[in-house]
Amino acid sequence: MNDHHPAGQGPTRPLTVADVLALPVLAAGQPTVVTGAPHLDRAVRWVHITELTDPASFLKGGELVLTTGMPLPQDAAGVRRYVDELAEVGAAALVIELVRRYHRPPDTLVDACRRRGLPLVTLAKDVNFLDVTQVVHSLLLGNQTEALRRTQRIHEAFTALTLRGAGLEDVVRAAADMSGHTVVLENLVHQALICEPSGLTMEEALADWERRSRATGPGDTSATHGPEGWLTAPVEYQGERWGRVVMLPARISGAGFGPEDITLLERTAMALTVARLIHPTPWERTAHRNALLDLVEQRHRSAEDARARCAALGLATDRGHFVAVLVDLPAKQRAVEVEAPLALELNTAGVAALVGELASGRLGILLALRTGQPWRPFAERLARTVRRLAPEAIVSAGGEVGDLTDSARSFREAARVAEATPPGQPLPRNRSFHELSDIGLGRVLYALREDPRVQEYTERQLRRLIDHDTQHGTDLLTTLRHYLEAAGNKTTAARRGRLSRETMYQRLRTIERLLDRDLESGDQRTELHVALTALDVLRAG
Repeated sequence: MNDHHPAGQGPTRPLTVADVLALPVLAAGQPTVVTGAPHLDRAVRWVHITELTDPASFLKGGELVLTTGMPLPQDAAGVRRYVDELAEVGAAALVIELVRRYHRPPDTLVDACRRRGLPLVTLAKDVNFLDVTQVVHSLLLGNQTEALRRTQRIHEAFTALTLRGAGLEDVVRAAADMSGHTVVLENLVHQALICEPSGLTMEEALADWERRSRATGPGDTSATHGPEGWLTAPVEYQGERWGRVVMLPARISGAGFGPEDITLLERTAMALTVARLIHPTPWERTAHRNALLDLVEQRHRSAEDARARCAALGLATDRGHFVAVLVDLPAKQRAVEVEAPLALELNTAGVAALVGELASGRLGILLALRTGQPWRPFAERLARTVRRLAPEAIVSAGGEVGDLTDSARSFREAARVAEATPPGQPLPRNRSFHELSDIGLGRVLYALREDPRVQEYTERQLRRLIDHDTQHGTDLLTTLRHYLEAAGNKTTAARRGRLSRETMYQRLRTIERLLDRDLESGDQRTELHVALTALDVLRAG
């Protein structure tokens, strides 16, 4: 018999006509399929032995009918009526033994079965029908018992998820793992918010999602819908519908869904409803955050998967270029207070974007722009909105990239800008956000301020001078600063320090002696300038 999944390894497949014919107890009779070969995948619910002329009155559908052929009517009309009644009640197949009355099936029987699409199977040798019923019924009862066990495990698993307050992603992932099918949660405008592929790639599951989803009827109950045979269930609460959960058929053609799949999807929908009530964060925010994190951390299996995932969320992935923007909020500011207005602002501006919280206090925004469409006006518009909502927030932009899968680079650049921007850093002229071109020596050193190598370098370069000032009450460090800022021009440095030239010369000689440095050397002046800038950054920090 064909494979029936062991416990815990997927749903138990219904026993089919083909499975029964392959059993040794029937194979010994040398079965021959005369008609209905395409329908051998019909499920067998029971085996019925009959020698009645009207067996259909005792059937409920799904039975494999076994007969010696003795009760078959003599006339053609009677044979047709016999077959019609079996077909109408939904018998799985008719098996006739060619040992006693017949040695070949009557033509009228063959024609009638062919006309109704009823599988007709002949047995060339004698078979103990009671043995057949015993074996098949044992298998059927075993399958039913296993199905009950699996249904119980489904209920227990989703009850456990609900009790521990599982989120949307946990619920959808559990459904995919338990069913072996790809499971998708979508909202009311047919955006795929969460997708857990199983047996399919993300691209295969989500390609052209909105069109395919709209072609699949909404459905008020768990049922198979649409041209692709999706199994769907609504996610709703007290009459308010939030979306639906979809189970996609396997890639293998003709692999449908069983009762356990329906049970599992219904429990998934219930668990998602509870998760929504427990975790009030809008589904779209969660979906955008996850999609952005996958892009930033490059967790997609392929570029095609990344594009399919973002396209299913409504992002135009075929745009000409993409730009990442980061918003770092002060500790007292909640991300939700800024995220929703920013998303609304982008929507009003007609810009396709993903907006989500990448980390505590940090919002990520990915702008998708058409070819030739400048990004800075939109970044400026975003930054002004942020300044209105959170005046102390820092807005940083990365460089533009030409492909969605390169957006991680833009986010890295924006992150470098953010880490090199101290709180209170003045904004560039006529701009409300920071970008890489704003990062000079001081801000690079600010980003590296916690690196022990920078601290050690600063101390090694300036320690003697700082110690001298501390011990003698002098301010040679300020003199050095004026000299370096004047690019080695002693007259300018003396004027800035309000010192006579002779005093300036004397102090510079003292500095050279203390530091064992030649201040006429451009290289050595540069080294001291870097150290002094780092000292300012470290002291400010």
